[in-house]
Amino acid sequence: MVIDERGEGRRGVLKGAVVAAVGAGLLAAGSSGTAGAAEEWKPRAADHDDPASGRVRVAVLLYQGVTALDAIGPYEVLCRVPGARVSMVARRAGRILTDTGQVALIAERSLREVRGVDVLLVPGGGPGMVTASRDAETLDWIRRMHRTTTWTTSVCTGSLILGAAGLLRGLPATTYWASRGQLATFGAVYTPGRFVEAGKIITAAGVSAGIDMALHLTSRLTNDRVAQAAQLAVEYDPDPPYDTGSPEKADAELRALALKLIEDSAAR
Repeated sequence: MVIDERGEGRRGVLKGAVVAAVGAGLLAAGSSGTAGAAEEWKPRAADHDDPASGRVRVAVLLYQGVTALDAIGPYEVLCRVPGARVSMVARRAGRILTDTGQVALIAERSLREVRGVDVLLVPGGGPGMVTASRDAETLDWIRRMHRTTTWTTSVCTGSLILGAAGLLRGLPATTYWASRGQLATFGAVYTPGRFVEAGKIITAAGVSAGIDMALHLTSRLTNDRVAQAAQLAVEYDPDPPYDTGSPEKADAELRALALKLIEDSAAR
């Protein structure tokens, strides 16, 4: 983001607005008899497995070494779908370290606790993705969820996990650009696109493409107007300073450097 002289003025206005809002919140707390003490955050009611709840039950599969934005990008969109309840799920509930080893996510539920969902989202990752794609318990859970999902989705190399579960045979699919050739291993047909819909399966390309997929999924779950509002809610208006966001727009040297950046970040 480039800041000009006018930007400093805008930043001052925004800062003032935030301070005013925080101050109003503290005053409201004081008037309710809780001055000086922040209200403890509490999770929403857990109605994950009850279809009668009327909620859209979304499960994001986590595993050690998952890529953070693969999971969090779609989450930021899907958690705003009216009536949706998004849960982070892993083999075991608890702290999940992402692929760089520098950020952790929390899985609130274990696989055994989740008996059914409306939407399953499988993010990608580095070596952790390979481990997940070979884990019998994880693959069996994915297959069981898929039997009754409305939508089964993936981001980046998460499609390879779906492939390992046997869900992509004969279907068009996409994945991270450096992993496209691996889709054929699972009988899938690589198809270019930010996301590819095949029946009730939607696969997204690398990392940031998960946001595009989640907006499309939002329109499928609701309508175009809600999806447009969700895009505005997260102010998703990409205008990058460079035009090298796909391998077709980059030379061989740049592609090699991109992969090195990924490898080096995971080694820190």
